[in-house]
Amino acid sequence: MNEQGQESPHVVVLGGGLGGVACAHRLGDEGVRVTLVDRNDYHQFQPLLYQVATAQLPAEDIARPHRAIFREHPTVEVRTADVAQIDADNLTLRLTDGDRITGSHLVIAAGARPEYFGVPGAAEHAFALYSVADAERLRIHVQSLVQAGAEPNADGGELDIVVVGGGPTGVEITGALTELMAALVATERIPRPGKVTVVDRGDTLLGAFSEKSHTYAHERLTKEGAEPRLGTGVSAVHADRVEFDDGTSIRTRTVIWGGGESAASVVANAPGLPTGRGGRIDVLPDLTVDGHPHVYAVGDVANIPGKDGTILPQLGSVAQQSGAWAAGNILRELHGDKAKPFHYKDKGIMAMIGRNAAVAEVGRHRHQVEGPVAFAAWLGVHAMLVSGAHSRTDAFLSWAWDYFDRDHAATVEWSTTPERIAWGDDAADVPHIDLDRGDPTARDA
Repeated sequence: MNEQGQESPHVVVLGGGLGGVACAHRLGDEGVRVTLVDRNDYHQFQPLLYQVATAQLPAEDIARPHRAIFREHPTVEVRTADVAQIDADNLTLRLTDGDRITGSHLVIAAGARPEYFGVPGAAEHAFALYSVADAERLRIHVQSLVQAGAEPNADGGELDIVVVGGGPTGVEITGALTELMAALVATERIPRPGKVTVVDRGDTLLGAFSEKSHTYAHERLTKEGAEPRLGTGVSAVHADRVEFDDGTSIRTRTVIWGGGESAASVVANAPGLPTGRGGRIDVLPDLTVDGHPHVYAVGDVANIPGKDGTILPQLGSVAQQSGAWAAGNILRELHGDKAKPFHYKDKGIMAMIGRNAAVAEVGRHRHQVEGPVAFAAWLGVHAMLVSGAHSRTDAFLSWAWDYFDRDHAATVEWSTTPERIAWGDDAADVPHIDLDRGDPTARDA
């Protein structure tokens, strides 16, 4: 209770990704009581997962303990737990252990999971990149093939890789894999590189970008040895091959799925929440859920309307800004003011393709740059978004080493699992990543 005898505000935040952390951080700055619930005890920077998967960065550079993030926010409590159900009517989360957490406000930032569109075998055999555990599984899988002496064959083989999806995730992992293959050949770990094929139903790579960026990405990946296969859909994924809707197939043991995403599974089991495209929660302009004025949905779990009425893309910047904005609206309510419609500051979009190769379309008018300038901009922006000064510095050092030593990724010491996260934080706050913990398809919650 506060001095007026009213119930003190208590905001429950589901999900410790970019949106959830931004929301809890701003509320914590104002001394509001917050309980943040996440299935992991660490925050991960998802845009760099592909670099963990290809040994360009260690996992500890993109993951940081929640307790370390909120060390200076005594009103923020972090609960590491799996959520069984969202009760929006009662502003309550029911945990899998039977416990319940109820607040005065509920912020749903549960993230996303891969959308397999009903493709047989995709969920069982393809590798997704939605968590540190996903990235570690893929990294260990590729390394196990290399250590086993696997070789590519003329008709496809052990080291050939198929990437499904030609968006930023697919393009970035394709570019990183072609560089890794070249480094493995240079260090004589393998006799010749495996072929990396990126597949998309559309007729371009980086569909959300300009035509100039489409062309640049296609030409750059092709030059590095990748094979874009456009206008083609995947009909089935098997343990040893992937089949396409044109009747052809590629023999491979490594299929990486970047072909779409939907809301985290916990949202599908939440009665009363209006859902739309991708199973995501439809929200009002102020980020609240229709009929639930004290329930907010932010980031990849939400269909957030932009200024022109179209739904904003599932980007890290959208998640971060919407999380902070939801916190701002809660604070406005607590101060007796009206909530404001979310205004997204569009700073542009960018994608890494490889060494000295990236595309960036900056600002509302999408001024396009490519090559070394875009490459440097990408590094700077992503390094600044990584949580924690130590992780940020270490990422810069790893990128510098990788830039000047082309064989860096191939000579990195491989381990079965990362030993610690965020090496600059207190040892008591450093968790151990459990590769077998829970549902690997949920990104945040």
